Amino acid sequence: MKIYTEKNKISSAIEALKSEALSVGMVPTMGALHEGHLQLVIRALKENDLVVVSIFVNPTQFDNKTDLDKYPRTLEKDVELLKTVSKDAIIVYAPTVDDIYEGKTESEAFDFDGLEFEMEGKFRHGHFDGVGTIVKRFFEIVKPNKAYFGEKDFQQLQIIRKLVEKARLPVKIIGCKIHREANGLAMSSRNTRLKPEYLAAAPFIYKTLKTAKTKFGTKSASKVTEWVDYQFKKHDLLELEYFIIANTSTLKPVKRKSNKKKYRAFIAAYAGEIRLIDNIALN
Repeated sequence: MKIYTEKNKISSAIEALKSEALSVGMVPTMGALHEGHLQLVIRALKENDLVVVSIFVNPTQFDNKTDLDKYPRTLEKDVELLKTVSKDAIIVYAPTVDDIYEGKTESEAFDFDGLEFEMEGKFRHGHFDGVGTIVKRFFEIVKPNKAYFGEKDFQQLQIIRKLVEKARLPVKIIGCKIHREANGLAMSSRNTRLKPEYLAAAPFIYKTLKTAKTKFGTKSASKVTEWVDYQFKKHDLLELEYFIIANTSTLKPVKRKSNKKKYRAFIAAYAGEIRLIDNIALN
């Protein structure tokens, strides 16, 4: 398995491969890989000749330095895990911060037509500028034909689609379903940091989402939101940051349901000091 740490070298290698008419998929990650990441890679391998997996903890998308410092960095383990999927068709790009940002670790400013101001954007200042900056740079360096992202970060997925549209980047964005543990907990690198009691409690998030989906069939968005708020107020370990039912396209909170529009429920909650997010399609 080839591992690149410098953008110039991986760009040259990809250019040579694409000159042979090989298709390139990309799975951008921040490492600490798990089965959910592997499912993205497996799908990318089915649809492309080779896949670039980036492993990079991007500093510009963290608004909390403690969170950045504590984010797990497990490159050797990640590479071994990727080898269980393919040793020949995967290329790893694990750059340094200097390789990406060239001594100027700052985000570009983006206009995502308001998508960046909803949900996560209200609670994580500058987060999506950081996401847009790193994804745009990866696409410029690797020039993939397709890129794969999980729907667990659905708002991020919609923002990346908007980025590609507005910047006219020649890459097709593929959204992939959320991969879950047997108990329903959405797989996340952050799960490894959960203390045992919080790990046991966390599936309550998805259980609540599923019940909210059922209730949304007969009740208004505001009534469902009130019900979710109450469930978390009763919970001893999990603290709700937000629950929002939003239009899938605009991500704006729904005021009145329409059969012609699609909706998702989005949730963010704290399990101790670990912040977990999840979502579910409602119709």
